[in-house]
Amino acid sequence: MSGHPAEPWRVKMVEPLRATTREYREQAIRAAGWNPCLLRSEDVYVDLFTDSGTNAMSDRQWSALMRGDEAYAGARSFYVLEEAVRTHYGYEHVIPVHQGRGGENILSRCLLRPGTHVAGNMYFPSTRAHQELNGATFHDVIIDEAHDPDDEHPFKGNVDLGKLKVLIDAVGAGTIPYLSIAATVNMAGGQPISVANLTEVAELAHHHGIPVFLDTARAVENAWFVKQREPGWADRSITDILRALCAPTDGAVMSAKKDSLANIGGWIGLRDPELAEQARGLVLLYEGLHTYGGMAGRDMEAIAQGITESVDEDHISARIAQVEYLGRRLHTAGVPIIRPVGGHCVCVDATATLPHIPRTQFTAQTLAAAVYLDAGIRGVERGGVSAGRDPRTGENRFPPLEFLRLAIPRRVYTQSHIDLVADSVIRVHRHRDRITSGLAFAYEPSHLRFFQARFAPVRGTSIWD
Repeated sequence: MSGHPAEPWRVKMVEPLRATTREYREQAIRAAGWNPCLLRSEDVYVDLFTDSGTNAMSDRQWSALMRGDEAYAGARSFYVLEEAVRTHYGYEHVIPVHQGRGGENILSRCLLRPGTHVAGNMYFPSTRAHQELNGATFHDVIIDEAHDPDDEHPFKGNVDLGKLKVLIDAVGAGTIPYLSIAATVNMAGGQPISVANLTEVAELAHHHGIPVFLDTARAVENAWFVKQREPGWADRSITDILRALCAPTDGAVMSAKKDSLANIGGWIGLRDPELAEQARGLVLLYEGLHTYGGMAGRDMEAIAQGITESVDEDHISARIAQVEYLGRRLHTAGVPIIRPVGGHCVCVDATATLPHIPRTQFTAQTLAAAVYLDAGIRGVERGGVSAGRDPRTGENRFPPLEFLRLAIPRRVYTQSHIDLVADSVIRVHRHRDRITSGLAFAYEPSHLRFFQARFAPVRGTSIWD
């Protein structure tokens, strides 16, 4: 018995994968500037770079594509999406965008001005980039436990109300246009926020006239953790809990490429009709008409169907179980990971795995390259590279956590693939002393540098001895 539940789906179509040799992968990662993001997908055997847009759609979603209404204005497919969002998330005004960061851009342009401040439960690179480009300063008010990879706190995504109060007193409520709260915190390893904490955060913010906006990209996973861990919610449905998470907030930005099992798309959900009208005006400039927001009608149909499937308890329980299985295998083998295991990913603590590689040599980026070299597995760095530079000082930012994120796409990989990943990461960990060089920038973009940066080994021509 493996302790892993059978997947609640069966394979209907396959995509061939190509195994490569160690020598081939060495050439590929060199050509990619030691950045797994720049690899060609055909050179990757198991791709855990992200769970965003990499999900397998169901037969019902593929059927929904055929119902897409491609009218430029007022397409029927928009109203199908609108009804799905209203039903499951509870926001009255639904504005489609091409993906989550399109929504981040619109919200930032609507509300932020130079000198303003945004507080949230840990940063996310694209979200903070939009905030800073519009003149705001981001403040992390997450609980301290979130920065400790070994802490088993069940809701490491919670906001520290004391930190939030200090910030409001220090800068003044009038300079905080909104709070940016994530349901499951990506940069903490997919850690959830409790309904109780989010409700208290909203009460405090609203007392000071500050709206609260929720990143709902993985809110269904957050709802699952609430059901399992938060007292009083065990007998509630995932649909009920999802509505309860959204209820205290004033709006949301959604990347439908995550929970909603789609390959593209997103939306902004709002309660304030005036803000909604302002957002629609900017969507016209940056995304497309307000009834398609950069998406085809077929994409909106697939998202609407995906929303319905996302809250199915057989689906979400199996999804979380697959992630937990990988985490359990690594933890049992002594690989240091962020605990507890999050909703969409398993995160290997790079500083604990490679203590001999200084953070100035981008420890997690080095580990990501090593895991690719070993078995063709692509993960992504989350640490000094992702954090970028302070816009005021120009210095590299080094957040408390430095890890390799292994994000698992939904309904894509079997247990055999997950076992292959576990075997590889365990093997790299056992031979970690052979990783003798970190990395330095050979090319550094101005924004979101982890996507396009190129690196070179600090010593010699390879990171391995």
